Amino acid sequence: MGKKKETDPPALQKYGVPLYSAAWLPLQFRHEDHDSSKQHEREQDKDKEEITHASASSYEYYVVLAGGGGEGRSGIPNAVLLSHFDFSSNSLSPQPVAKLNLGSDLPYRMVVHPGGDGLICALPNSCRFFEWDEVKGNEDHKLGLKSSEKVLTQLEDVGQQLALVFNSDNSVLAVGGEDGNLRVFKWPSMEIIFKEAQAHASLKDLCFSPDGKFLVSLGGRGPGRVWDVTSSVAVASLSKENDEIFASCRFSQISDQTQVLYVAAITDKGSSIVTWNTSSWKRVSSKHVFREPVSSFNISPDGKFLAIGTAQGDVMLINSTNMCIQTMIRKAHLGIVTALTFSHDSRALVSASMDSSARVTLVEDKKRGGSSLRIIIFIIIMAIVIYFLKNEGVLPFLG
Repeated sequence: MGKKKETDPPALQKYGVPLYSAAWLPLQFRHEDHDSSKQHEREQDKDKEEITHASASSYEYYVVLAGGGGEGRSGIPNAVLLSHFDFSSNSLSPQPVAKLNLGSDLPYRMVVHPGGDGLICALPNSCRFFEWDEVKGNEDHKLGLKSSEKVLTQLEDVGQQLALVFNSDNSVLAVGGEDGNLRVFKWPSMEIIFKEAQAHASLKDLCFSPDGKFLVSLGGRGPGRVWDVTSSVAVASLSKENDEIFASCRFSQISDQTQVLYVAAITDKGSSIVTWNTSSWKRVSSKHVFREPVSSFNISPDGKFLAIGTAQGDVMLINSTNMCIQTMIRKAHLGIVTALTFSHDSRALVSASMDSSARVTLVEDKKRGGSSLRIIIFIIIMAIVIYFLKNEGVLPFLG
């Protein structure tokens, strides 16, 4: 008899379009509070504190996915999808709960506004803003997406944009293009803060520091650059070593006083994580973590875990304290992992792939579990030792 084909876990679903971007719907977005989203934005700090202490079952978790077949006549649509994730059953909805077709425009990159305003998609020549749409039925509310009346005039006819990111308080939007141009705007007014032509030969990734003071940009093969957002000038260069290729960058707040910059790099040995001091902008360390090159990278909001996806479809969680792999899912996808994003409470990781699949991996803090296991092993060993010594008459008082 042939080997029985393993069925996919319910946390892995295929949606019929190659996926290039993935994000989580902000937790502060509630069906019943959609009309008061501005109030939620003003109370964001309070909401975040409440979310940290709430159980996952208190909220509805949605994953936003974007991708498609491009401009050709492949018959594969270009779309933004919304899927529901259920923590209790660890499952993604088999079908999207909402789907917005974009015609011939491929949404190659996407950023979701953390305050719940909507999302921006980078199309081949322009960027478009989309809003959440709520259809109220007799018994339930259906969540969807719709084109917004807000037109991003400053991002029309600018070519393909490869990086879009909001700062932590949602007041600044940075956009980087295939042509190497960097644009930074106030949000939602879209007033330009600064524009840097040819910041890189081609701009690949962007990230803001947690305090919003700095913006890091990565290009193709040159060094990374650090920008002071207030003065609108580059204040540091992130140099490469040994023919590294910087693939992605993320900041993390490791204490009230200290933040760190992580850069995922491709080397001749595979994937490495380079850590930078954010005061001196000097390298702190470089750690080889996997033999395959990184294709996507992210860090959990609580700073405990780094996530790496590879061109072979592997997904791994790395402990940020010791830079060791904690969880490895080989062939999590059949194609290249194009996007990785942690949920806002750091309890789950969504990964997306060109094989049209999305997958949610639950994040388990094994530190506590590992300590418990060591204690159990120690108790068992001590029991065996005591039993042996008692039978040998060495410990007669235990007889």
